[in-house]
Amino acid sequence: MSLVPSRSLFFLAFMAGALTLGASFYLEYGALLRPCFLCLIQRTLLAVFTLINLVAALHGPKRSGIYLYWSASMLCALLGAITAVRQVLLQNIPPDQLPNCWPSLQYMIEHLSPWQALQLAFKGTVDCAEINWTLFDLSIPEWSLLFFVAMLMLGATQVSRLLFRQRFRLARY
Repeated sequence: MSLVPSRSLFFLAFMAGALTLGASFYLEYGALLRPCFLCLIQRTLLAVFTLINLVAALHGPKRSGIYLYWSASMLCALLGAITAVRQVLLQNIPPDQLPNCWPSLQYMIEHLSPWQALQLAFKGTVDCAEINWTLFDLSIPEWSLLFFVAMLMLGATQVSRLLFRQRFRLARY
């Protein structure tokens, strides 16, 4: 099995993640959109996803390493997709059903455990339900969901391709 296709696909996933991460920073600092806590979770998962794919592209692993990198990459994409789905669902809830007062991110970091802060974030706030920016009538969480699902599909395709090749080789002998 050639390492070139796996390395180039890891690099492609890295570039897609880096461009998406750059777009998220542009929207925060260039367009002055303030990210909510769920957005920050998605951005963190995107950064980890991007870093995993960069390391994999530079490392050029063998078969077991490829499985490991794609699995870790798919885990980040899955968690990011779950977070994005939750935010899309929050955006479709009427604002009067969401809590108005919510502790700030700084307060949550200082006074709550990471698990408690995550639970509060997933319950949702008005900040997470706001739609401040759209492109082609899709909000930022919807674009994030599309990205994570696409990267999840890329990883699943590569893992299934590797498994199919291994089974095909075993069947020939």
